[in-house]
Amino acid sequence: MFVWTGPTSMSVPVAKVNANMADVRDELRGQDKTIKVALDQPIEIHLWEDRTRGELWIPSFDSAGLALLGDDYLRVAGNNAVDNGQRTFEFKAIKPGVFEIVFEKRMGWKFTAEDRRVFHITVSSEKGA
Repeated sequence: MFVWTGPTSMSVPVAKVNANMADVRDELRGQDKTIKVALDQPIEIHLWEDRTRGELWIPSFDSAGLALLGDDYLRVAGNNAVDNGQRTFEFKAIKPGVFEIVFEKRMGWKFTAEDRRVFHITVSSEKGA
């Protein structure tokens, strides 16, 4: 079992891998993140979005090694008109190897990404519990 835990703020990542699920909360601001999982083990990646500004995280990954199981958005409740919250992507490792998930924060009126996050996923051949 791999467990890494850091302070929990919006600017510091928290990653936790246990027998059931890899859980990653990443706000590294341009730094890469490495995650080790077992075959068939789900991976959750949480990223903050401000939809009021038009932000939208777009993942790119090798679909031969990883499957996207879910893409959810949880809005932070507030008393104002701001629509920001946490976007959760759930992936599943479907074959052993080293894969990369690249998230780009896009805005509809820009040609380039506002931000970029890279996750290096190492999948062992042992099945997860």
